[in-house]
Amino acid sequence: MTKKAKKHGGWQDWIVDRILRGLIGTALALPWTLRIRLMGLFTRRVLAPIAGYRKRALANLTYIFPDMPEAEKRRIADAVADNAGRTMIENYDTAGLLERTKTQTIGGAGLTALETARANGTPVLMVTAHYANFEIPRAALVNRGFQIGGLYRPMSNPFFNAHYAENMKRLSGPVFEKGKRGTLGLIRHIAKGGIGVLLFDLHDKSGQPIDFMGKPAPTLTSAAEIAMRTKALLVPFFATRHADGIHFDVEIEEPIAHTDPLTMTREMTRRLEARVHAHPEQWFWIHRRWSKTL
Repeated sequence: MTKKAKKHGGWQDWIVDRILRGLIGTALALPWTLRIRLMGLFTRRVLAPIAGYRKRALANLTYIFPDMPEAEKRRIADAVADNAGRTMIENYDTAGLLERTKTQTIGGAGLTALETARANGTPVLMVTAHYANFEIPRAALVNRGFQIGGLYRPMSNPFFNAHYAENMKRLSGPVFEKGKRGTLGLIRHIAKGGIGVLLFDLHDKSGQPIDFMGKPAPTLTSAAEIAMRTKALLVPFFATRHADGIHFDVEIEEPIAHTDPLTMTREMTRRLEARVHAHPEQWFWIHRRWSKTL
């Protein structure tokens, strides 16, 4: 007997959405620092074990680092869940996020290239990954007058996705839903001299098997293809969370030279690898990055 596909938009999704809305609303009523710490603690101690995130992170860490001591894998898995919770509630307060990043220092060899591109109307595609909080650099750049469009993958829960997508639009637009229509919208925005952003580190069975952390991971080369099609600068950027869990370093890296999509995507991946090796607890090991069985 074949297993029936889960119906999205049913009463279970409605109940989950109401629980999440209540949790988010309660957290947002608290002072910024307290809410960030509490959401990190809740995700680490309650949500990650129940949702299977901790188990998946441990499986991924074992796959990549088979000789790593168990205690270290548990430490990283717990820190990953903590960061995920902090990131979610940070990004749900758009006004607070913008206020907190007004004085955010931005460094990196690519900042000058980005500012020059804006002044000249040169198209730019910025790329990043699920590392630390990927919206912190975007908010910091918005505070400097940049308008950055993006492509997002909708949540499977349609009730939650409705306010999740709206919250993304409040930070900076335009925002396009992943799919053929959304991708074309992003391409048009960039081709007109706009700035867009894509996250490139999710598993996609139609992607190229590009090595990530020493193991082949299906990776779409679409970011590089869009950059070449629109003659856009391809600019990686990252935020790194400080040990206090509240503040960040933001770096805009040197643009990746246009060669071919596969070579460019490998370079994007290499730059992310350097970040993950330096701070493994800040990358989202809860994703099924290498295989759907992990």
